Amino acid sequence: MSRVVVTGGSGRLGRNLVTGLAAFGHEVVSLDRAPSEDLRIDGVEQISIDLLDAAATAETLVRAKADSLVHLAAIAVPFSAPEDVIMRTNTGLAVSVLGGAVDAGIERIVAASSPTVLGYGNPSGWLPDSLPLDEESTPRPWNAYALSKLMIEQTVSMLHRRTGDDVRYATFRPCYVIAPEEWAGAPTQQGHTVAERLADPALSAPALFNYVDARDVASFTDLLLGALPDIPNAEVFFVGADDALADAPLADLLPRFVPGTGDLASGLTGTAPAFSNAKAARVLGWHPQHSWRTELTAPSSTLDRKDVPV
Repeated sequence: MSRVVVTGGSGRLGRNLVTGLAAFGHEVVSLDRAPSEDLRIDGVEQISIDLLDAAATAETLVRAKADSLVHLAAIAVPFSAPEDVIMRTNTGLAVSVLGGAVDAGIERIVAASSPTVLGYGNPSGWLPDSLPLDEESTPRPWNAYALSKLMIEQTVSMLHRRTGDDVRYATFRPCYVIAPEEWAGAPTQQGHTVAERLADPALSAPALFNYVDARDVASFTDLLLGALPDIPNAEVFFVGADDALADAPLADLLPRFVPGTGDLASGLTGTAPAFSNAKAARVLGWHPQHSWRTELTAPSSTLDRKDVPV
């Protein structure tokens, strides 16, 4: 196992990733502005730091003596801060952390991007080339958050061009993350419960009904870190559940919320999601182990559904 630095380890995804990697046997160093009580466990060291301070970040990464880094730290929600702040913060963090990791001699570097780079939700209209969406789908960011995430991917590509294959890189685009406590009714990132998102399709439609359990992101990352020396360098992966966060087929739902997708979505029958995780399965042998159908405390049939036609 490796010694892994995780930036943003005190965040929603970060806490689950750090504890998951520790459970898989890795030594983990969590870097964040403030420590988390949830991470006061064996195998985890926490360091408080402003990661926008490039000099302090580089020094800390050298002292960490890690062989792997997973970069999560970012403003995590679109429009949660002014556009210029989101852009400066997220891109600044990427250059500080990822560049610092290279200078510190860390040989395996992974960065979190976002499915939003593809541009869905654009109020001016958006149609993909095809469905389901995958790593070959064309990025069309329309806000600072999505653009900053694409810039993180480009920062990884830049560093790969600089170092060649002496350093192994990857980026991943986690779908809408659901933490374990949220299955039992804790609010999700947007403030709704999972049950509410299922009962009212309009709540999940802006994310095209995508989701992933945070524990599955941890298992994906564990596999990815181990595989980096042997897979093509600087690959991008979608990380999502095998199904959609909806109790009706997306072939029926997507045309209601994304005009013009009738033909494109026609193949998304049954429980098929709009985002494909086939590449992660093919390259890494990764398969998510959690679904809302088995994790949600209240079965779908008992949800207090709103009167929305399906």
